[in-house]
Amino acid sequence: MSSKRVDPKATPTDLSFMRDLAKGTASHLGRPTQTPFGSDIIETATGKRLLRRLNSVAREYDATSHAEVRALRAATKKLKKLSLKGYTLYTTCEPCPMCMAAALWAGVDRVVFGATIDDAGRHCNQIYTYAKDLVKKSDLKCEVVGPVAQAECNAIFEDPRIQSAIRLWKTTSAKSGKTK
Repeated sequence: MSSKRVDPKATPTDLSFMRDLAKGTASHLGRPTQTPFGSDIIETATGKRLLRRLNSVAREYDATSHAEVRALRAATKKLKKLSLKGYTLYTTCEPCPMCMAAALWAGVDRVVFGATIDDAGRHCNQIYTYAKDLVKKSDLKCEVVGPVAQAECNAIFEDPRIQSAIRLWKTTSAKSGKTK
């Protein structure tokens, strides 16, 4: 499968890592943990993966349990330090404002994303503040690269199993008076 478009700042390594993340996230389709949102923390200099996390909002009943936030939390705990300088956050979808702010506060070198917020918005609710715009409004520095492997990441959203799950999320959220 080929990508729709690729950010010119993306490296061949970025494309490889993103395709691996998309494949790993898609491997959970049909399982109770299925989600279109997955994140990796990769050591920037060596390319060694520190960890991978998936979105767990519905499973944990926690609106902040996005894949990026879960990955950042787990990485700082694993490293026993607050700063993730020297690491890159890869994520199947452009980070929402909460996740991008968490990445900035954690001090990651880079954020590399697959699907855009606009892509995700075709399937589920979004806050249309783009990652690059949030960085511009911050004193904190972080390179944002994306989209990378956009078609591969969008394919996860378009999978019938995820479409079914999204319909269920929307129904459950509407019944509880919450929006997803």
